[in-house]
Amino acid sequence: MTASAKQRLIFALDVDEFSDAEKWVAQLQENVGLFKIGKQLFTRCGPAVVQMVRERGGEVFLDLKYHDIPNTVAKAAVEACKLGVKMFNVHALGGAEMMRKTVEEVDAYCRAAGVERPVMLAVTILTSSNQETLRAVGIDRPISEMVPRLARLAKEAGFDGVVASPKEVELIRAACGEDFQIVTPGVRPSFASLDDQKRVTTPADAISAGATALVIGRPISAAADPLEAAGKILAEIEAALPG
Repeated sequence: MTASAKQRLIFALDVDEFSDAEKWVAQLQENVGLFKIGKQLFTRCGPAVVQMVRERGGEVFLDLKYHDIPNTVAKAAVEACKLGVKMFNVHALGGAEMMRKTVEEVDAYCRAAGVERPVMLAVTILTSSNQETLRAVGIDRPISEMVPRLARLAKEAGFDGVVASPKEVELIRAACGEDFQIVTPGVRPSFASLDDQKRVTTPADAISAGATALVIGRPISAAADPLEAAGKILAEIEAALPG
C-alpha cells in the first residue's frame, strides 16, 4: 500500500458513541487517510471527538455541510479551522456569496494564525438524491447539469473541490479541470450492499474516472473483518491510480 492510496481513503465515523469512534480510529488509522465526522457524532460528542482523532495521529474531514447566511457559515468555518480539521464542507446550494465569504474569512484566519488552510469542499447534489428528489423541491434541471454547474460555482468562489457522486466525476473534471478535488461518497466495492445510496460505483471506477478521494463507511464497518475490507479497498484504489 502506498501513502497516496491511503490518503485517498476516508472512513466515515457514522457512530454515536465516543468509545465506538475511539475503537474505529485505533483499528483503522494505519489504513485510512482521514476520518469523516458527520452530524450525528459531532452533535453527540462535539469538538472532543475531533481532538481525539487528532491526538491519535489521525486527520479529520468535518462533514457538517454548512448552509446558512454567508456570515454564519464563514464564522463556523473559522471555528472548524481552530479545531485543526484537515477538510470541511458546505452546501454549494448556499450560493456564491456564501462560499466567497467563507473563503475570505478562512484565508484571513489561517494567515493570521500561521496554520495550514483546510481543504474546503462544497457539496453538489447528495448521493442519496435522484431526479425525483430534485423535482420534489422544485429543481427541474437534470442532475447531470446541476452537479457541474454547482462545481463551477464553488471553484469560482475559491473552493478547493466538491463532494459529489462518482457518477458525475467526469462531468466535474471537464468543467473544473485536473487540479480540482473531487471527494466521492456513494462508493461501494463489489462485496458490499448498496444501503441507501442510489448513485454508486466501485472504488476502482471512481478513481479511474478522476475522483481524488473516496468516503467509505458501511462496506468497512459492517464487514466481518473490517481490516481485511479496508485492505481490499486500498488495493483496488492503488491498482486504479495512474502510472
